Amino acid sequence: MSVLVLVEVEEGRASLVSREALTFARGLGAGDLHAVVVGPAPDPLVADCAESGVAVVHTADDPALSRYAAAAWAAVVEAAGRAARADLVVAPGTGRGNEVLAHVAARRNLRMAANVVSVESLTPLVVQRQVVGGAALERATVDSRVRLMSMAGHAVEPSAAASPGAATVSPLTVTVGPKDLRAQVVRTENRESGDASGLTSARVVVGGGRGAGGPDGFGDVERLAARLGGAVGVSRVVTSLGWRPHHEQVGQTGSRIAPDLYIACGISGAIQHWAGCASSKTIIAVNTDPDAPMVTKADYAVIGDMHEVLPAVLDELG
Repeated sequence: MSVLVLVEVEEGRASLVSREALTFARGLGAGDLHAVVVGPAPDPLVADCAESGVAVVHTADDPALSRYAAAAWAAVVEAAGRAARADLVVAPGTGRGNEVLAHVAARRNLRMAANVVSVESLTPLVVQRQVVGGAALERATVDSRVRLMSMAGHAVEPSAAASPGAATVSPLTVTVGPKDLRAQVVRTENRESGDASGLTSARVVVGGGRGAGGPDGFGDVERLAARLGGAVGVSRVVTSLGWRPHHEQVGQTGSRIAPDLYIACGISGAIQHWAGCASSKTIIAVNTDPDAPMVTKADYAVIGDMHEVLPAVLDELG
C-alpha cells in the first residue's frame, strides 16, 4: 500500500503540521511513503522528508503555481498520486490541506474524511475524526478505491523514522489550465506584528480572556509568557472586542495549539475555545468562577482573580 502526504512549506522547511502528517502516515505501517510539494524542494525540506521516512518527494515547480490556487494544487496532488500509485492520500488539517483534498475528491469522485485523529482499519479505511469543532468524535468509513483524509492538527507528535528515507526528488509534469487558476492568492501582506506560527509551535502558552477586563489588562499575561519562554493566546471574545489581534486567538476559528503547558486566565472555556486547546498536555485554569467549563476540564485550577494570581506567580518566579 502506498501513501502520499501533501507537505506544506514554511521558510524552506516542512511545516510543523506537515511533519505531524508524515509521522501519522508512517505510523499506519502501510508501506511506501511519498510526499508531494507544490513549488521547489530546497535541501532542508528534502532533509525533513528523509528524516520522516519518505521514499520519494514529488515536486511541481512551475511558475503558474507560484501563487496558491486550490484547484491547481489539486491537479498536482492528482499527478503525484498517479506517480506514487497511492492508495491513500493524507494532508495536514489546515485550511489549505482541507481545501486541496476537497478539490481532489470532487474532481475524482472520491471519498474524503477531514480532521482525522486516529485510524482503526486501512481496508476498509475506518477513522475517528473530529466534528463539532473538536467537541466530539465521529467514526467514519471511507470506501472509495483511493482514500483521502486530512489529519487534525496535533493528533500526533512529529518524530523521526527509525531509518531515514531516500527522499529522492521526482519532478512532476502538470498541466495547469485557466480554470485551475480562476481562484488564487493575488497578494499577501505581513502583519504589523506577531505571527500565529509562534503560537502554534510554543511549548508554553499563557492565555487571557474576558477576565482581563480590557485591552490594558494583559500586562501580566505577557510578562508571564515571556518569563516562561512562551507565547500569548486569547479567546475569541477578546479579538471580537478588539482588545488583541486575531493571530493570537486560540480556538475553532483561531489557532489550534498543543503546548506542554497552557495557562488559561479569565477564560470561560466555551466549546469553540476548547477545540483549539484540548491537545495541550497540561492545562491550568485561573478563574473566579469554579463552575466555568475551563475550570472543570483543566488538569489544575486556581480559583481567583487573574489580576491577583498572576502578580503573585511572577513574584514567586522572581
